[in-house]
Amino acid sequence: MLKIVRSEFLPFLLVSFLLLFFSCSVQKTGLPGTTGHKFYPPPPDTTRIQYLTTISTSDDISGEQSGFSRFLFGEQEPVSIVKPYGITSYKDRIYICDTGIGGIVIIDLIKGTLRQFIPEGKGQLQLPLNCDTDSDGNLYIADGNRRQVVVFDSDGNYLYALGEKDTTFRPTGVAVAGNNIWVASISDHRVYKYKKDEPGVLAGYIGGEPGSSDYLYQPASIFCRDGLVFVSDVGDYRVKVFGEDGSYTRNIGSYGNSSGQFMRPKGLTADRELNTYVVDAAFENVQIFNSSGQLLMYFGGPYSSPGDMWLPAGVAVDYSNLDYFNKYVDPEFELQYLVYVTNQYGPGKIGVYGFVKIKEQQPR
Repeated sequence: MLKIVRSEFLPFLLVSFLLLFFSCSVQKTGLPGTTGHKFYPPPPDTTRIQYLTTISTSDDISGEQSGFSRFLFGEQEPVSIVKPYGITSYKDRIYICDTGIGGIVIIDLIKGTLRQFIPEGKGQLQLPLNCDTDSDGNLYIADGNRRQVVVFDSDGNYLYALGEKDTTFRPTGVAVAGNNIWVASISDHRVYKYKKDEPGVLAGYIGGEPGSSDYLYQPASIFCRDGLVFVSDVGDYRVKVFGEDGSYTRNIGSYGNSSGQFMRPKGLTADRELNTYVVDAAFENVQIFNSSGQLLMYFGGPYSSPGDMWLPAGVAVDYSNLDYFNKYVDPEFELQYLVYVTNQYGPGKIGVYGFVKIKEQQPR
């Protein structure tokens, strides 16, 4: 009886094998984009950005709870990212300001964990908007409602706070570069500079008089690299670039609804070549400009499927964790660095993208 069943199914097995072999061979030899991955710009244009994956809960990092774990500990609810805003990374960690919980979400890619950090006492947070780390791993959090920048060490211990609660100071962004702590204050129309080795001592500020080219209407986010200070001015619909001495250098973008223009510029960052990534919450995308301020491309768009965006707010570049995300990269490409984008709404709270280049053909 067993031999008869096998002989009856043999033609079906043969056809199934041929179909599987054919589909696999097409996927390997086809153009990038035939694998179901999402690319920006899409083929046949040269791909620069690939959407890799989404992180919304602890299950996306640690995997779903196993049956054995449920047997031992019972059903455990995954830890969720509620309403993310600013984002930064340090070594194997990703820090996310979550205004929905009044705290920070910490992703540890080495340990495979996602947890909520909601400090109490002197370190209690109210509206964490943006964050950054220094070379020692200390975490700096700009809290708009507390009206201070709150600082913790790498173990989550409270260190100190910058700013006075009873002034007009309202921090929306923070960036640490060398011995300088730069803080954007939306209500003061300025970016303040503090010295890291002299906590609380004001060392200068950026921002001119109303009507001048370096006036900051509503500074929303800030980033520093290679001696430059990038400020997204949501009230003036552009990014303004300054030197560390406070000198105004140039603008990026302008007001409008065309490519290279902004409606609501928020989070920003820059890669090692000083290409600037700017989130626009109105367009729901990220635009990329070169070091001269010329538009290179954009990615994202209003949400309809994974890889799109839903009220994005923050963006960060990461060169440290390529190995963790390489499994999502199309085999035709090499991953150069990672780009994280926060979405305040929708099913995908953290979009993970890769800046990629096509692999060189190996000589046979």
